Amino acid sequence: MITFYSIVFLGSLIVGIMFGLPIAHSLLFSAVSTSLAIGGSATNPQTVAAQLMRGTDSVTMMALPFFILVGELMNRGGLTKRIIDFSNLFVGRVKGGLGYVTILACLMFASLVGSAVASTAALGAILIPMMVDSGYNKEKAAGLLASANLVAPIMPPSVPMIVYGVTAGVSIKSLFLGGIAPAVYLTLIMSITWFFVSRKDGIKTEMPPLTLKAVLHSFLDGMSALLLPVIILVGLRSGVFTATEAGVVAVVYALVIGLFVYREMTMQDIFKAFIAAAKMSAVVMFLAAAAQVAAYTLTISRIPQLVTESLHPLIAHPMLLNFILQVIIILMGTCVDVTPTILIMTPIMLPLLKAAHIDLVYFGVVFTLANVLGLTSPPVGPVLNVACATGNVKMDKLIPKVLPYYIPQVILVFLLIFIPQLITVPLGWING
Repeated sequence: MITFYSIVFLGSLIVGIMFGLPIAHSLLFSAVSTSLAIGGSATNPQTVAAQLMRGTDSVTMMALPFFILVGELMNRGGLTKRIIDFSNLFVGRVKGGLGYVTILACLMFASLVGSAVASTAALGAILIPMMVDSGYNKEKAAGLLASANLVAPIMPPSVPMIVYGVTAGVSIKSLFLGGIAPAVYLTLIMSITWFFVSRKDGIKTEMPPLTLKAVLHSFLDGMSALLLPVIILVGLRSGVFTATEAGVVAVVYALVIGLFVYREMTMQDIFKAFIAAAKMSAVVMFLAAAAQVAAYTLTISRIPQLVTESLHPLIAHPMLLNFILQVIIILMGTCVDVTPTILIMTPIMLPLLKAAHIDLVYFGVVFTLANVLGLTSPPVGPVLNVACATGNVKMDKLIPKVLPYYIPQVILVFLLIFIPQLITVPLGWING
């Protein structure tokens, strides 16, 4: 049902975006415009200020800057090179081997970073030139890297899952553990697709024989880095620490490894890592604050209630409702980034999800996956832009190379909708 307030909210949001305002400022502009249209106490500046503070006043949200910092520290501490060397040792020997190295490296790096953009930038600088030097097509290499990095926001620790968990009031630990199975599915899908895509290349891999000495050296050299995701997952699973405490533990561990084990991190690297993490965290935090103001405005204007009423007939059919919501999210992803989509849509969808008795953890995992598909969807496609810059390729030549992976990834979302057990059963095993 379209109301005057919904027209004001959406209209002002679109106008703000069209004029080039950042998403956070556009959200604030739409919230204030709607509040002025409502009138009364809604226009009180103290209310806006209080909601801004409420948007970031969360202990759980503190996990976000810590995990962002971990990614920065590990990238500067020599982790990227060791992950690639470790992956190359085992899967670099088969036909199309560097493609499988890229896919495996993305999965392993995802367990430390939680951001597809950061992972694409870090791995792309090494893997794309490596593939090109080995005879692979540059656009094909960049397309593979961009698509394979969609696993980063799904594999714990996941930045989008933290944002969703805080917004929806859902356990971050459960979301993290629930993301493991879909991350494995994504990796398998990428490997199968690459098998068919790379068959026409005819590139032979020449590597020295695999020896026990080489395996032990690679394993021991990378063991310290590979232990970090194990520590995080075991700690969360056993209840030794919360998601926020896991972020603190990971930061301390990353500092120790970079300074005293690999000895590749300097004080200048640490300083740059803190600055980069602070900037990225500030962007996300301000987005969360602005989204809270927008969510409050939506609530007092009864827009979520009206959406619930308009989709009320679907409440009796949870699977169909879930399907329609995820299709909307996939379409939104073509023009809106992941974090804003989560912050805008979660408060609107929550009443529907609760009324339909859809498990919020299961939905959050599928919701996050549907969101991250937008990272490789034009015209916005943040990961596409990073891959273009890193690989020095043009967007119009990259998009066709991403399409063979994008279609199976969309199919995976629909499979998770119609077969929830693909998530709930592995989550039950992990939770014991």
